[in-house]
Amino acid sequence: MPLAPRYLADDARYDSMTYRRTGRSGLDLPALSLGLWHNFGHVNPLQTQRAILCRAFDLGVTHFDLANNYGPPYGSAEENFGRHLASDLHPYRDELVISTKAGYDMWPGPYGDHGSRKYLLSSLDQSLARMGLDYVDIFYHHRPDPSTPLEETMGALASAVQQGKALYVGVSNYSPARTREAARILADLGTPMLIHQPSYSMFNRHIEDPEREDPYDGRQSESLLDAVGDLGVGTIVFSPLQQGLLTGRYLSGEAPAGSRAARSDSPFLSSDALSETYLERARALNEIAAGRGQSLAQLALSWVLRDQRVTSALIGASSVAQLEDNLAALAAGPLTDDEVTAIEPYAVDGTGR
Repeated sequence: MPLAPRYLADDARYDSMTYRRTGRSGLDLPALSLGLWHNFGHVNPLQTQRAILCRAFDLGVTHFDLANNYGPPYGSAEENFGRHLASDLHPYRDELVISTKAGYDMWPGPYGDHGSRKYLLSSLDQSLARMGLDYVDIFYHHRPDPSTPLEETMGALASAVQQGKALYVGVSNYSPARTREAARILADLGTPMLIHQPSYSMFNRHIEDPEREDPYDGRQSESLLDAVGDLGVGTIVFSPLQQGLLTGRYLSGEAPAGSRAARSDSPFLSSDALSETYLERARALNEIAAGRGQSLAQLALSWVLRDQRVTSALIGASSVAQLEDNLAALAAGPLTDDEVTAIEPYAVDGTGR
């Protein structure tokens, strides 16, 4: 098999992307970042991965988001990203923001999960080795761990920065109260919290809601968006397309073969989500999107970016065409107040769950 030609980045790569400042930091992120949660494991063709990554960078996507257990199998997304970094993107390392996380199950035994200093710093060392990096730009605690003192978990993040293994730190899936406490501890340690990564979409609006029960802190008195806005912390949202429900894929009411909803073993989306309520709302949103010259997926991305407290939205891609379609959301411009008002009756939290 002939070797692929050497990758040279497009000279116009910054011309079409919008960049946003991350909270009160000095770091800009692209409005749309590429997440490697799916599609970059050992089960996915390397040539497809390479094409997606290189095309993303050519279109101004400078931020690539990973975690220790992304794959499948665990660790393989980082391994594969490391391969592509070494072969294609290494000359552009200083133009890239690379993030990884630890906090979910990663290896057997008591030290491969949750939020201990032992786990987090060991995991970061493993992630750096898999990617062939000396440091990551952002290191996250992936989920709250009520069984470990928050001082220990945040102390581990601060140590990662002090050791030169991360430039910035963040948290994911934290409640407003826990985010505030984590930010306070990090500030006392001299390592400000840069960013929070929650889920957010037109069908999953929990970060706007101050009235939800929280398993760690009881009833919240403020929304997560209010908390991060007040703290000056950036926000990068995942699952803005609600696992595909906010795309045109399911508008017929049927789950296409090979889709997540068609798989009986899918932990994220089941065919039960394709209810009449879902279809009514999704089809109405699709009509609004068409009026803007957008697809439903593009409208969903424009919607999460309507709030300036959202720094970036994470998109996944299984092909270059899908990547380009999602990035085209930025071409339509921001939503107007009238469009936001028209969307509101159909952007209902809990749809499709």
